Amino acid sequence: MEVLLGKDIDELQTIALSVGLPKFAGKQLAQWLYNKRVCSIDEMTNISLSGREALKNKYIVGRHAPVAEAVSVDGTRKYLFEAMSISAMDGQPKQYIESVYIPEDDRATLCVSTQVGCKMGCKFCMTGTLGFHGQLPASEILNQIFEIDARYGLTNVVYMGEGEPMDNIDEVLRSLNVLTNDYGCAWSPKRITVSSVGVIAGLKRFLDESECHLAISLHNPFATERQQIMPAQKMCALEDVLALIRQYDWSHQRRVSFEYICWAGVNDSPRHAKELIRLLRPFPCRVNLIRFHKDTENNAATRNSQDELFPASNEKQMEWLRDYLTENGVTTTIRRSRGEDILAACGMLVARELQEQK
Repeated sequence: MEVLLGKDIDELQTIALSVGLPKFAGKQLAQWLYNKRVCSIDEMTNISLSGREALKNKYIVGRHAPVAEAVSVDGTRKYLFEAMSISAMDGQPKQYIESVYIPEDDRATLCVSTQVGCKMGCKFCMTGTLGFHGQLPASEILNQIFEIDARYGLTNVVYMGEGEPMDNIDEVLRSLNVLTNDYGCAWSPKRITVSSVGVIAGLKRFLDESECHLAISLHNPFATERQQIMPAQKMCALEDVLALIRQYDWSHQRRVSFEYICWAGVNDSPRHAKELIRLLRPFPCRVNLIRFHKDTENNAATRNSQDELFPASNEKQMEWLRDYLTENGVTTTIRRSRGEDILAACGMLVARELQEQK
């Protein structure tokens, strides 16, 4: 059965015609899927009974609820979803992805995944230990947004969960089109931020075909040092990423930010700060400093390796780095850590303890 969720208006109109419905029924389908957010074709009551039966012979909506949930002491919630399209493949074990809901003051942000696991292999990221198991279709990216309890109160969505969004650019763009177009959810692109290590081909398409905000995972301003912790630097050279970004207008509605996890003596020194200023001061951007969240599970080898290679910067040093960069023309903030006790913070998504709960 083919999934309706994630289809654009042209596709839905074609589907309507293919089952004997008038073309305008495509718009009705979009309203049921993206405005009323139904879970079944039977709920589409302004479509004739015969039309619904014809649709049901070939299509399903494609919604499915999370199979487990964890709640942090700070109110953050982490959801476990089965990756249905990948689990359904012959010979594949069941696969899962996680989403994180972060309530804070007048904001409610959902962090969504775009792949099962990740190909990028960043040395400091727990998600990278999963390896790569498949691309999520637009339907399963959107399902994470539509299936949480707080779905109608969301103010922002960030594509910063499992996976590299620009490595799955076709499906990421499809999901963004549904979220931002009038036939879909009609969100402002300013409500959405997509993260990347800098996969050039996908990044260019994102910049050309979307108006959503961009966040680049930087973590070290020196190419050789960045490659030691981020193997993707070899194919996504920081110099090339910055050269591409500079071709676009960042002076108005769209925003670019740089994510920067801080490690003591590794990337938080005056030498690194000066290079960040040299690289980033030429155009408007923001640097988000992030506390390092290491593996807290009982994997002693991994934990000891992280302690040795990635000692977390202390608060005082992060505050110094923030102030130094800001005073020298690079607006910088320290991102508040959320959900660390349930492995929901940055770089911690591995679907480990939630799978045990389901």
